[in-house]
Amino acid sequence: MAEKFQNFINGEWCDASNGATFENRNPANWSDLIGTFPKSTVEDVDRAITAAQNAFNSWRLMPAPARGEILRRVGEIMVQKKEFLAREMTREMGKVLKETRGDVQEGIDTAFYAAGETRRLFGHNTPSELPNKYNLSMRQPLGVCGIITPWNFPMAIPTWKIFPALACGNTVVFKPASDTPRTATELVKILQEAGIPKGVVNLVHGGGSVVGNAMVDDPRVAAISFTGSSLVGKTINERAAKYLKRVSLELGGKNALIVMNDADLDLALEAVIWGAFGTTGQRCTATSRVILQSGIHDKFLKMLVDAANSLKLGNGLDESVDVGPCVSEAQRNSVHEYTLIGLNEDKAKLECGGEPAKGGELDLGWFYKPTIFSGVKPGMRIEQEEIFGPVLSVIQAETLEEAIHILNDTVYGLSSSIFTKDVNSAMVAIRDIQAGIVYINSATIGAEAHMPFGGVKETGNGHREGGWTVYDFFSEWKTIYIDFSGQLQKAQIDNY
Repeated sequence: MAEKFQNFINGEWCDASNGATFENRNPANWSDLIGTFPKSTVEDVDRAITAAQNAFNSWRLMPAPARGEILRRVGEIMVQKKEFLAREMTREMGKVLKETRGDVQEGIDTAFYAAGETRRLFGHNTPSELPNKYNLSMRQPLGVCGIITPWNFPMAIPTWKIFPALACGNTVVFKPASDTPRTATELVKILQEAGIPKGVVNLVHGGGSVVGNAMVDDPRVAAISFTGSSLVGKTINERAAKYLKRVSLELGGKNALIVMNDADLDLALEAVIWGAFGTTGQRCTATSRVILQSGIHDKFLKMLVDAANSLKLGNGLDESVDVGPCVSEAQRNSVHEYTLIGLNEDKAKLECGGEPAKGGELDLGWFYKPTIFSGVKPGMRIEQEEIFGPVLSVIQAETLEEAIHILNDTVYGLSSSIFTKDVNSAMVAIRDIQAGIVYINSATIGAEAHMPFGGVKETGNGHREGGWTVYDFFSEWKTIYIDFSGQLQKAQIDNY
């Protein structure tokens, strides 16, 4: 019998108010039922927000370093449970163990970083323009924060949002992706074990159209932090605008990696293969385009196709496997639809892949062959639209300037990379690439927890996750003037 999981509201584990559930299955072996989870209602969301609102006052008044101690304990428990968490994550969403271990490690790093930041929630002091007067500023928490996360990084991304929110003194209502509810549940169990007070963190499972919208539409929720598609992000922004609600959006990407004639081709090859087919291409930072300077185009393309064809597909719990499944049948179908679009686009040539992977254990899950198109031209749909699967478009460019123009010519701007031994070319790329992240001689994937993460254009709305910048989103500035002159000094009056 399948294990039954629950919501976590006001410090108690509970079913959905209507008793409804949904199934969570292993995408590498669809017959493997991981468990059932609550298909929650608006009433469940309301209870969770009420609990978070009631817990806010005591939580915000707890000294920030004391909140940090709880987050430090969270990190320590995650260290102890790292292998368990990684294996359950692989079973739940498919990516290989070396990646799920990294996903958990990023959560661990974020916990320890957040614990330290509770002693560094700095304000600013500055001289007053008037005598016998001090000017100060300090951070204040927002209140209840709604956290909506995707399935591709089911531990790292929730920790990017939840830990800074808690460090700043906010309370949380957390809606994880329905494809990865198990990992979210384990994270909340760890928070509970670490001593998070009742009502400070609440977990509500269910679909975005019910649970997510109820969070966005509730005026008691002060902020929404969302990672997902640009289409859904725009809808959230529109709904939240009714309340002038603070919203952080980390959305899509169509990331490109440039390989110049002078590049270390073996290093570039490793980066492209890792960036394009790691997590089965299911990353917002995935390398979905590679732009090759003409002098190395033919040689590198052959290297690329040979490497892609040598990748081993299978269950990510097998340490020898390179590429796991798509997260669901619907996701695999979406990837294949884009392959068909590519086949119908003028002059694009399918070099390898282009179909579901079959045979043996691959028939049990939602596997798709690593796919490469060459001859792709700027403006083609497979070159412009986010596919979120193991599909790579190869584009040729004559010059650095042309390559950068092609890279920039999409509605997205998250991650980017250039491989070159010329420092001048690298500096031009750093200056001219329109993206939130630029890598020099490295893959487009591999963010570090203590650095800002996010993009430009339709990749987001300007906020950043990770590092010190996310604390600006989860806190409000308060300005304080202390006048000890003993008289009413009138600032912004002509005193000269």
